[in-house]
Amino acid sequence: MQRAIPCSVFRGGTSRGLYFLASDLPADAATRDAVLLAAMGSPDARQIDGLGGAHPLTSKVAVLGPSDREGIDVEYLFLQVAVDRAAVSDAQNCGNILAGVGPCAIEAGLVTAGDAYTDVSIFMANTGATAMARVETPGGRVNYDGDARIDGVPGTAAPVPIDFKDIAGSSCGALLPTGRVIDTFDGLEVTCIDNGMPVVVLNAADFGLTGSEGPAELEADRTLAARIESIRLQAGRSMNLGDVSAKTVPKMSLVSAPVSGGDINTRTFIPHRVHEAIGVLGSVSVATACVLPGSVARKVIAGEAVDGVHHFEIEHPTGFFTVEMDVAGSASVATLQIRRAALLRTARLLMRGEVMVPAHVWEENP
Repeated sequence: MQRAIPCSVFRGGTSRGLYFLASDLPADAATRDAVLLAAMGSPDARQIDGLGGAHPLTSKVAVLGPSDREGIDVEYLFLQVAVDRAAVSDAQNCGNILAGVGPCAIEAGLVTAGDAYTDVSIFMANTGATAMARVETPGGRVNYDGDARIDGVPGTAAPVPIDFKDIAGSSCGALLPTGRVIDTFDGLEVTCIDNGMPVVVLNAADFGLTGSEGPAELEADRTLAARIESIRLQAGRSMNLGDVSAKTVPKMSLVSAPVSGGDINTRTFIPHRVHEAIGVLGSVSVATACVLPGSVARKVIAGEAVDGVHHFEIEHPTGFFTVEMDVAGSASVATLQIRRAALLRTARLLMRGEVMVPAHVWEENP
C-alpha cells in the first residue's frame, strides 16, 4: 500500500525542491523525516526510487504553514535531505528554496494575491530570521514569465526580489561567531562569519589553488577535501555549532581575486560537494566579509570599504551572484553595521500533485 501526500515541485533560484504544507505531513519530526527520505528516494546515490535529483541542490524540502506572528504571513521550515545517507537536517536556511516560498504560499491559498504584486513576509523557522519576497501577481495570479536572468538557470523568468531582516548571527548567535575577524586552523587564516548562513571564508591560494578550478576537479582532490573538512570540524566548534561532522554547516568558501570582472571569486563546499554556483545566504555572508576590515575576503578584493549601498558581484563556477548591501561604520569592525541585505532570485512552479510513499513509513502519532 502507498500513501499520497499533496506537494508541489518548485525551482527556487538555482535549487529544486518539494514544497509541502505542514498540515499534510506528520507532526512528529522523526516520522516526517522518514516520509521525506522515502519521497526523495534516500539513501541512494541516484535517488532512483524517489523524486530527488541525486545532488544536494535537488534534494531539498520546504514546509510551509500560516503564521500567528505579527507582521508575518508564512512560516517556512527548510529541510536538507541527504542523498546517500538516511539523514534530514534543519540546521540551516536555504535562500534559493526561499525564492519559491512566496509563489507557493499564494498558490496554496496561504496568502491572498494583490492585483499587480504581492509582498510575502516569511519567518524562517530554522533560524528565527525574517525575509520579504515580492511576487508578481497580475490579475491576482502568480506570474512566472519575465525578463529576469540569474546565472546557473537557463532562460529568463519573473523576478523575485528578497529583502532580509535581522539575519546577522541567525545560526551562530553573532555576526562573528568566534568573536574574531581572523581565526587560525591547521596553520591557515580563515574568517568565520554568519550573516544568514554560517560560512568559513578561506583563501584559495593557501591551498595552492588559483580559484578557477571547476567543481568536479575540486571534488576529485581528496587531499584538498580532507584538509577543508579538518578546518570545518574545528571551525564548527568555534562557531558555536558543536560537532558538525554530520551537519551541513558551516559552508566552506574558497575566495580568490575575480577572474570575470566581478568583485570576488568563490568556490564553495556545501560541505562535501562543491556548489555549481553559490548559495543565496552563503553569498550574503561572503559579501559581508568583503566589507569586514581585516577579513580574508577583504584582503583579496581591491579598494577601501566605504559606507552606503554596495552591489557586490560574487563570482561562482557558473556566473555571478549580485548582493545589495547597505552598510554603515565600515571603517572598523567595532562600528560596522549591516543595515540591509537584498538580492534577486527567480522561481518557477514545475509540478503539483501528490508524491507517493510506502504506507508503512507513515506512522500516526498516538
